[in-house]
Amino acid sequence: MNSLLKRQLNKYLSKEERESEGMQNFLEAVNLSYLNYEDHIEMSQRAMKISSDELSEANAKLRKEGKRQQKIIENLNRMISNLNLKSPGDNEKLLSVLEISDFIEKQSKEISRKNKQRAELLKSLEQKNQVLSDYAHMVSHDLKSPLRSIDSLINWIKEDNEELINEECSVKFGMILQNVEKMDSLISGILNYSTIDQAEFENYEVDLHHLVSEINQSLYIPSHIQISIKETLPALLGDKFRLQQLFQNIIQNAIKSIDKESGKIEIGVQENKKEWEFYIRDNGKGILLKHHQKIFQIFEKIENDQTATGIGLSIVKKIVDFYNGTIWLTSEEGKGTTFYFTLPKK
Repeated sequence: MNSLLKRQLNKYLSKEERESEGMQNFLEAVNLSYLNYEDHIEMSQRAMKISSDELSEANAKLRKEGKRQQKIIENLNRMISNLNLKSPGDNEKLLSVLEISDFIEKQSKEISRKNKQRAELLKSLEQKNQVLSDYAHMVSHDLKSPLRSIDSLINWIKEDNEELINEECSVKFGMILQNVEKMDSLISGILNYSTIDQAEFENYEVDLHHLVSEINQSLYIPSHIQISIKETLPALLGDKFRLQQLFQNIIQNAIKSIDKESGKIEIGVQENKKEWEFYIRDNGKGILLKHHQKIFQIFEKIENDQTATGIGLSIVKKIVDFYNGTIWLTSEEGKGTTFYFTLPKK
């Protein structure tokens, strides 16, 4: 029996009244009501506890999901802000999805238009380069023809009038022929310079060690100058004519620079990861620092040499650039100069 009900019965009813049959039936019904009520209370408490736990768990999940959604919103805001366009008055105009799509479409069309213009410009440039190349060859031929005539006429005059020509005239004829030769070299140099990066040549493996040895045999090298190849030069994929001009022009420059009784020219190479680094070193006059960049410009000369055209090293620079290499030099006045240049392995 419910403890509260039992205390109340003991307080207000006698023992006989409590134990009578009718009272027993009544008390059993009341006690059952108490028990049902307690069960309901207990069930309610249990249900409330379960609901509270579930609610707490649900709240935790909602807070976690809320934070995740907030991060997504922040990321979206950052992305949208990056697509903001500024109006002429510097007021930011936020693009809608449709506006963004329209903007991207316009940009794509603009890129296509510019690519088309670029292709047309490249085609036009190729045509102009071809015209320039043809013009250079034509001018070279037209200019060299009278030079060859002058050279032939001078030699005929000298041969036909050998007994009449005195020493002074002979010297002047020599000066004429020397200038004719210089003009011929100048025209050839200009032609080579204008076409060195335009003419198409077949690339194949070139043995540089053999090539440089051939160059040294073909050049006029004074007896007091010794040329040595310090390391075995590699074979490279390239154009033999261009590579020959590259080495030959630097070697000729070194020969001209030597003013000592015993001249030395050393040629060597160092292997790097992606390229070969070549050097050509001489013990000549040396080059002042202020001339280090100037000498690679066309028609630039650092001394009053009547035979120099000022084109040789500019051609060297153009060939190195053609092969995506670099060229530089170190020098000390009175002690010599070292030219360095790189050529890619592939």
